[in-house]
Amino acid sequence: MLPSIEQRLAAELAVKLAQIQATIQLLDDGSTVPFIARYRKEATGGLDDVQLRQLAERLHNLRELEKRRATIINAIERQNKMTPTLLDAITHAQDKTHLEDLYLPYRKKRRTKAQIALEASLQALADALLNDSRLDPKIEATKYLKDPFTTEEGDNPGVADVEQALEGAQHILMERFTEHAPLLQTLREYLRLHGILTAKAVKDKQDSDIKFTDYHDYHEAISKIPSHRALALLRGEREGFLKLKLRLDSELEEKSRNLAPNSCEQRIAQQFNIRDQKHAADSWLIDTVRSAWRNKIFVHLETELMSNLQERAETEAIRVFAQNLKALLLAPPAGARVTIGLDPGLRTGVKVAIVDTTGKVLDTATIYPHPPKNDWDGAIQTLKQLAQKHHASLVAIGNGTASRETDHLAKDLIKQYPQLKLTSIMVSEAGASVYSASELASEELPNLDVSLRGAVSIARRLQDPLAELVKIDPKSIGVGQYQHDVNQSQLAHTLDAVVEDSVNAVGVDVNTASPALLRYVAGLNSKIAHNITAYRNAKGMFAIRTDLMKVTGLGTKTFEQAAGFLRIPTGTNPLDASAVHPESYPLVEQILNDVKLNVSALIGNQTVLKAIRVEKYSNAQFGLLTVKDILQELEKPGRDPRSTFKTATFKEGIESMRDLQTGMVLEGVVTNVAAFGAFVDIGVHQDGLVHISALSDKFVKNPHTVVKVGQVVTVRVLDIDEKRKRIALTMQFAGGKGEIS
Repeated sequence: MLPSIEQRLAAELAVKLAQIQATIQLLDDGSTVPFIARYRKEATGGLDDVQLRQLAERLHNLRELEKRRATIINAIERQNKMTPTLLDAITHAQDKTHLEDLYLPYRKKRRTKAQIALEASLQALADALLNDSRLDPKIEATKYLKDPFTTEEGDNPGVADVEQALEGAQHILMERFTEHAPLLQTLREYLRLHGILTAKAVKDKQDSDIKFTDYHDYHEAISKIPSHRALALLRGEREGFLKLKLRLDSELEEKSRNLAPNSCEQRIAQQFNIRDQKHAADSWLIDTVRSAWRNKIFVHLETELMSNLQERAETEAIRVFAQNLKALLLAPPAGARVTIGLDPGLRTGVKVAIVDTTGKVLDTATIYPHPPKNDWDGAIQTLKQLAQKHHASLVAIGNGTASRETDHLAKDLIKQYPQLKLTSIMVSEAGASVYSASELASEELPNLDVSLRGAVSIARRLQDPLAELVKIDPKSIGVGQYQHDVNQSQLAHTLDAVVEDSVNAVGVDVNTASPALLRYVAGLNSKIAHNITAYRNAKGMFAIRTDLMKVTGLGTKTFEQAAGFLRIPTGTNPLDASAVHPESYPLVEQILNDVKLNVSALIGNQTVLKAIRVEKYSNAQFGLLTVKDILQELEKPGRDPRSTFKTATFKEGIESMRDLQTGMVLEGVVTNVAAFGAFVDIGVHQDGLVHISALSDKFVKNPHTVVKVGQVVTVRVLDIDEKRKRIALTMQFAGGKGEIS
């Protein structure tokens, strides 16, 4: 027997069996990943959210594998074809592919040519020729012809002529070769290692294709194709511009394709003891091997390997998307400051929204500083009056059309009226239009025109990116590559997990959070989130965490999962503003009694807290890891894991690709990180690419180890291709900032 699921997971994740068993029990009992990661460290041995997500996914996959194994065993047993050897092989199959290989001969299939040949009693002919190649195929085949004088159906099934008999025998052997599980495994691995994916331009579309020109005459080992290139190739084929074909590396040259048997054909022949001994049946058997490989096995394996390539590429693309999304969600917040949001536009004007420190809309307007109206001075005066009226301190500018022109407007405002003490920042507006037209936006801003909602979103996402971006479908935020080409359900599942982990890492103020933010708190859902806001609106602010139990649908289990992540900064119990879970309050009370302080005096008191011995309070209920977490939280309660807010300064006079010159050193913001490098907004409406080879003077295997979405970086312009809208950048510098190697 294979090791148990728990044992396999422990080996795969390189952790102790007890950790796996405890985690599975928690998951099966309905605990969420954020809760387990934060509040059940003793049970899991300190597994983090990434490890727990991986464990949960593998657990699901392995359980599905075991279900499939049981189904296959039952199906074969019902056919009365199970043998001890076959059962042993099925029982020890470690993956679904091997399992399906073993099941292939017993799977129900449509009536094949091989089955028709079997019905014609041609198996004996196939066996005879395979077992003794000295037999003459044509002479042997005459024994299996129909008796022309037999009229009773079924007395002499046979076939009409020699050619039909040999063709039928050949189909029987081809199916036998195709369904030989160990052979399939060998051929699959060989093709995986020696398969070359080739791409050619579709002739009648070659001249009109500008997107896939890099792949018009391309080949690469299928095992080495990176995610982004695989997805580009597959999209090129799907859109009809490319023709993809998998070949063996030995078959790349046209002249070698139809000569001697290739390496895979040789392996099939060797498996069934077929070789050219100048016997009568050798040529027929070798031709059977070739037909089995080219018409059946290769076709099957090519489809499988191309599917695996796509799956592998999609998994990597989703992983990269998830990393980028997490960086964007956990971008530093500007904080609770009155903010002016500007949604740039030309003909339709610049939409203006002013929000207070909590994100509530205070005022709106539309200004027309750009062509065709060119009311620059009027726009300045409107913004000045709004800033004075509402005591604004920040100006958030969406980075879409007319963003640089609008950035100039904001800078002119700041220059003319320094007493306003305004700061302007360019903000990604990805997904703002999606939010504006959403049902959620209609609920939040029912009396506001759709065109103005985007400006509100831009202002709020500067104040707190996480709180605002959770209102938008993660797929619409635009930090993924080929996101529409990947498995959408898997993408949605992964991105939702990223949002959930990010929200719970920061924590949520239960008295100000929107339902969109609350629904991502561990244990909550959309219905309970709306119930919380409804209760808050009807009864007033929550004073203590236990009041949450009064919310409809929020029971004991949900409270356990969510309470530690829901904060009450102005509540009656200071612990409710921290990440200390209510289940640990008795332990804090014990510490307070020992140090003879009240909770307000203990929180933030580093001298006292650092002197406390962790071992003194560790017991069966609260282990060392939990006690350490509690003391750290008391030292800095409700600490925000996000870094300090920082913005990039775009260079004056650089507004479009035409303004760029090679060698320019510019400041920019990372907008996207892919497997092949990072895209950087340098303020010209077209992101530049820093290829992975140009990210650092040192070798970089994974771009995410060097940069992340939202990071401010200094780059140098390497090349500008206006026609293809491509800008090549580098982050390689010999010395300090701006010193170019």
